[in-house]
Amino acid sequence: MNAYSVSLDFTKPSLFARIALSTQIPLTMATTVSKTVRVAAAQMTSVNDLMTNFATCSRLVQEAALAGAKLICFPENFSFVGDKEGESVKIAEPLDGPVMQRYCSLARDSNIWLSLGGFQERFDDTHLCNTHVVIDDAGMIRDTYQKMHLFDVDVPGGSSYKESSFTIPGTKIVSVDSPVGRLGLTVCYDLRFPKIYQQLRFDQKAQVLLVPSAFTKVTGEAHWEILLRARAIETQCYVIAAAQAGKHNEKRESYGDTLIIDPWGTVVGRLPDRVSTGIVVADIDFSLIDSVRTKMPIDKQRVSLDL
Repeated sequence: MNAYSVSLDFTKPSLFARIALSTQIPLTMATTVSKTVRVAAAQMTSVNDLMTNFATCSRLVQEAALAGAKLICFPENFSFVGDKEGESVKIAEPLDGPVMQRYCSLARDSNIWLSLGGFQERFDDTHLCNTHVVIDDAGMIRDTYQKMHLFDVDVPGGSSYKESSFTIPGTKIVSVDSPVGRLGLTVCYDLRFPKIYQQLRFDQKAQVLLVPSAFTKVTGEAHWEILLRARAIETQCYVIAAAQAGKHNEKRESYGDTLIIDPWGTVVGRLPDRVSTGIVVADIDFSLIDSVRTKMPIDKQRVSLDL
């Protein structure tokens, strides 16, 4: 069986597609879901304009739908990246507000599931929740996850960040069934904390882990790919990591490098240009998940340690 991924780049006048072929040994699939299903991950450079970002998302959704994807994943802060302190709190809305309802309509009209990483959900006048929203192809919100681990960091050689100054952390681990398998929901800085991914896999039976992100350029260069591949390997899940990319404003730049990684830790989808706007498409192969987990049954071999 041939498995393949298609990378689409929209920064050029004509659609650019790159097909990377790899051969995998077919095995009997022990799941009731289709053997393979196509997904897409978006890369973009969000700005402080809600309608500009929505137009970009709409274009990428249409391309993903045309490519046969059942789900498209967007990065953290897909709908808004502020220029000034306090802007994100100011524009934050509840999930039944006009911004999210616009994306619900987009999912319904395009007949595709959306993973919307890092929506600014209003909490109160001075705080928001960094919320990962999953919308089905009927335009209904299936579930939400509020980012647990907040980015309070002095980046070496870079800027200082204190997400907790305006964000309320979540307290609940969330997974949701979808046409592309059972999804484990996380956001960006969660990536550095393996326990949440272990719980998603072993307690909540996730098959695909979603990591929408806006990694800084410095931390992305150092740790982005290696952390993502580690999470895939140690959980034996697909990992879909949609990323913000490039300069949002004079003060903020994101690393980019949107990736789709299989349960063996192999990168099966990647945009040719780390900072371009576009989508990468790959197939989730449920027989590969079963194969990796059967040959290396870590779920049965784990030792419970109370340290």
